[in-house]
Amino acid sequence: MRAGARIAAAAEVLDDILNRHRPAPAALADWGKAHRFAGSGDRAAIGTLVFDALRRRASLAARMGADTPRALALAAAPRALGLTAEQVTAAADGSEHALAPLSDAERAGLSAELPAGTPAHIAGDFPEWLLPSFERAFGPAAAEEGAALAARAPVDLRVNALKATQEKVLKALERYGATPTALAPTGVRVPAPEGAGKAPHLEAETAHGKGWFEVQDEGSQLAALLAGAGPRMQVLDLCAGAGGKTLALASVMQNTGQIYAYDADKKQLRPIFERLKRAGARNVQVLDAGNLAALQALGPRFDLVLVDAPCTGSGTWRRKPDAKWRVKASNIPERIAEQVSVLDVGAGLTKPGGTLAYVTCSVLPEENRDQVADFLKRHADFSVEPFTTAWGARVGGEPPRSADGAEDTLQLTPARHATDGFFIALLRRHQQ
Repeated sequence: MRAGARIAAAAEVLDDILNRHRPAPAALADWGKAHRFAGSGDRAAIGTLVFDALRRRASLAARMGADTPRALALAAAPRALGLTAEQVTAAADGSEHALAPLSDAERAGLSAELPAGTPAHIAGDFPEWLLPSFERAFGPAAAEEGAALAARAPVDLRVNALKATQEKVLKALERYGATPTALAPTGVRVPAPEGAGKAPHLEAETAHGKGWFEVQDEGSQLAALLAGAGPRMQVLDLCAGAGGKTLALASVMQNTGQIYAYDADKKQLRPIFERLKRAGARNVQVLDAGNLAALQALGPRFDLVLVDAPCTGSGTWRRKPDAKWRVKASNIPERIAEQVSVLDVGAGLTKPGGTLAYVTCSVLPEENRDQVADFLKRHADFSVEPFTTAWGARVGGEPPRSADGAEDTLQLTPARHATDGFFIALLRRHQQ
């Protein structure tokens, strides 16, 4: 497919996403099924263009003076496909499979820059209704933080210490430009592709099949390390999902002690069994999904309860850019109620002297610091253990500064730490 056809196809998919409210992966998959003549390279380029347009939807629309699928596809094309503005203009020539020729306003928009004083939600590419939350979290850096969440993300891997070393994985993936992660001691990073390039499918690598590594953002790795699991401990992963952090905990614990993995959703939990087998994790007991009574019957026995809480997912917008335009104001109180519920369950299962680690993949203070403050009001027998105190022993090196300026809890962001937006609070239960 020529560039003009790729841009037109992206506009068609964007129309499906924005006007029919389809999830981006589903819209792209359906387009591919309906256009089987498109090769894998074409489908990858179209997907890249669609996701780049969604990442920077607000700023692209401001430049073009329109928020239409056509305008977004045209505006995103230079960076996404590695083209000049002139090449994009030439590609839209009105021929079969291409867009109609550009108007004078569209040509001007391709080369336009956002003016000084552009509102933070436009410069930062996030919904306007979230501006108060971003300003609460980041102050004058709200636009910078939003823009970093609108960039392409690298592929991060966590080396499975039960089967491999960082050096071993780096050598196996050196052809992809793999490097050690900056903060996580057993992390490996493959950089985000440029232009129309596609990120490699690393889970198809032999090393992954051998259980040497798992795909896991560096921020998620740091959350698992900071939680403080260790050999011979009793640990509960309360919102285990597909088991990413469960596997990280098993590696840190060197297959000793006991990890209980629980999730309310059986579909979310189902992939954990294959992942545990591949990783060689033998100290994990998977509990029946949704059986809250059986979970609570275990009682306050756990040295560590990890609560990777349900949230808006605002910290993962680099990887799921369509999600930030689907989130609604009504979603926040819904997520907060779920967070309150799992935190209260986790508190009842944390033994005196134990730790309740609260983690979200969110940058919104309503889901993070506000939630911690409300928890401490409900549970006077808990207090915050500053992450700076735990960092040296559990992660190593000097602790970073939290992106929201806090001294006790940690907000990771792509702008400040080159990770996804993870929030981590360590809540210690007092000895009785």
